[in-house]
Amino acid sequence: MKALPRLRSALLAEGLGTALLLAVVIGSGVMAERLAGGNVAVALLANTLATVGGLYALIEVFGPVSGAHFNPAVSAVMAWRGELPLAALLPYVAAQLLGAVAGAWLAHAMFDMSLLQFSTRVRGGAGQWLAEGVATFGLLLVILRAPAGRAPAMVAAYIGAAYWFTASTSFANPAAAFGRMFSDSFAGIAPASVPGFVAAEFAGALLALFAHRALGAPRAPNAPPP
Repeated sequence: MKALPRLRSALLAEGLGTALLLAVVIGSGVMAERLAGGNVAVALLANTLATVGGLYALIEVFGPVSGAHFNPAVSAVMAWRGELPLAALLPYVAAQLLGAVAGAWLAHAMFDMSLLQFSTRVRGGAGQWLAEGVATFGLLLVILRAPAGRAPAMVAAYIGAAYWFTASTSFANPAAAFGRMFSDSFAGIAPASVPGFVAAEFAGALLALFAHRALGAPRAPNAPPP
């Protein structure tokens, strides 16, 4: 009887957390583009800093409730590992997708933009897909191997770095790709580009799972090598 209220709380956390994450990503992109005077590098830097700070805070807040996945690829890997009940996987993903759209709409409302819109920003090609695979691979590897209590800072730091070293600016999240297609803004992605991104993200997550297993259990700090 107690499992259902816990699941409800977890789903609320996933939906609300994903919505706020997308509001941070899209809203900071809108603000950055308006203030950067056409300088794309400055706009991306501002977008990065806001995302790093927001992501860290959201993981700390919602992590104890739901695990703070905010990401179907993360939820799928956790279900595969038995750390998320399989029956909760689809509800988690549904909450994340709904939250992502709500976050896009929230960002639009804050900046007096049309709520209902689709992105025209095309993002595609082998380099972009490889970048998304690499970004998601690194994200999942960080999550799986981060020392206890350090995942929030490490995940935020990695995503901030991946904004700059990947050609795709590191969506690394199928829910983010889904939500961002509803925003014709600096952070948007055209609907036709989303399937390629999502496929690359799940491929990267699967490779990270295999790499984690191949690396074996993390050693304790200062422990000698085997």
